[in-house]
Amino acid sequence: MEELIVKSFFEKNVQEIVLHELFTPKKRDHALNRLCHEYQRMLKGKYMIEIPPPNSDPDDIYELLMKKGAEKTCYSLSYSGKIDGKELLLREALEHAVGYVFPSIISCVPGELAYFEAEQVYGSPPRYLLKRPKMN
Repeated sequence: MEELIVKSFFEKNVQEIVLHELFTPKKRDHALNRLCHEYQRMLKGKYMIEIPPPNSDPDDIYELLMKKGAEKTCYSLSYSGKIDGKELLLREALEHAVGYVFPSIISCVPGELAYFEAEQVYGSPPRYLLKRPKMN
């Protein structure tokens, strides 16, 4: 699942290093750290759709994702150890990720739809839908 997330939403020139870091336990934090200040260089901008404020309610984000075709379960890459590397209910993942202060990517439809919350520097953190065309 993590390989699919990286190949779907990360820029091609960083995919190899991010995958290496994700699958190396001592370096996993490096991959997640790249999403703090460098997410605009790391993620494919053409698939990023900013969620306009107010956007800090996990229930509102859940409803938005469901309208876009999200499944009720998801897979999370996150600074939050409670959800990182886990498959869980989408609502539960959002409750941990939204407002957590550090980045999370929550895959809602493998390879096609995800939620990304960047690091909070000041004010609300940037929040995005990551959406690509349906895979055939």
